[in-house]
Amino acid sequence: MRLLHTSDWHLGRSFHRVNMLGAQAAFIGHLVTTVREREVDAVVVSGDVYDRAVPPLAAVELFDDALHRLADLGVPTVMISGNHDSARRLGVGAGLIGRAGIHLRTDPSAAGTPVVLADPHGDVAFYGLPYLEPALVKDEFGVEKAGHEAVLAAAMDRVRADLATRAGGTRSVVLAHAFVTGGEPSDSERDITVGGVASVPAGVFDGVDYVALGHLHGSQALTERVRYSGSPLPYSFSEAGHRKTMWLVDLDADGAVTAERIDCPVPRALARISGTLEELLADPALARHEEAWVEATLTDPVRPADPMARLTERFPHALSLVFAPERAPDDPDVSYARRLAGRSDQEIAEDFVAHVRGAGPDERERGVLRDAFDAVRADDTVREVAR
Repeated sequence: MRLLHTSDWHLGRSFHRVNMLGAQAAFIGHLVTTVREREVDAVVVSGDVYDRAVPPLAAVELFDDALHRLADLGVPTVMISGNHDSARRLGVGAGLIGRAGIHLRTDPSAAGTPVVLADPHGDVAFYGLPYLEPALVKDEFGVEKAGHEAVLAAAMDRVRADLATRAGGTRSVVLAHAFVTGGEPSDSERDITVGGVASVPAGVFDGVDYVALGHLHGSQALTERVRYSGSPLPYSFSEAGHRKTMWLVDLDADGAVTAERIDCPVPRALARISGTLEELLADPALARHEEAWVEATLTDPVRPADPMARLTERFPHALSLVFAPERAPDDPDVSYARRLAGRSDQEIAEDFVAHVRGAGPDERERGVLRDAFDAVRADDTVREVAR
């Protein structure tokens, strides 16, 4: 069986001030063409179809167009909800849509109920594990402590239990939306840390033939059987080094996996450049970036006049300007944003406690902070879905 694995469309999202809807529509067209030309048997979409729980109308219309085009091909599609999606909204009409061969899996309680497709070698069971917000699904899965590993392990127990009841030789595919240990993140994924832990070990998914992951935006293979497709388009300059692709996966009669990366059309290359403004305007080596979307980091000791206007004379698609004069980290003039760069909410809060009290929090107090951040994030999720 030949699968096309994609995820993280983030329909409705922009790139800095650039509307990406046209590029997202071009990707959908490319996806449909690939399905037809490469004789794909099933499409899997591993979450974050939309960029937010209540997407703009234009994004909903594009998704509707994608569903119609996939259904017209007669190729089954299995989709799950991600942490950016509203599972309940995305799942509206799932039963009816399923009659057209588009299988939406957004209900955590159905983790052990597969979509079963067949090829000349027998059945392939597709298990959809939507994004599992630990605080919201721990009761469903009967786990005592809310954590990503615990709820995913419980969901996978249901998968393996169902698989054990099926005919010998039944192959299996799991769709999941999670941060799996060993994956390389970027700046454009929403933080899903719970209890100080964001990732789960790949071993949670042992026992199935292929795991189609979503959440991280870089295409990567954690093992031969566990892969991220990545986002089809860039959504932050941290993705400048990404090659945007989908995975074309062949699952043979015995469940062995072979995979090929299929490039996605991107509207422009990304470039991160750094130096003084005069260096950036004069350096001939930067000519290759003149048509790219550019993030420029200026190292001038004093902020120059009209830097963006001058920069766009050479780089007309410059979108981001960062000021980082070369100073010692403890220099009082180092910006607040630079001091906080790369630090989690938990770390910032612990630093604040140390600053105010003269000593950092002890282990019990760190636990209180973790629980507070987890509770706020879970409450935000509930409120966003309820809007």
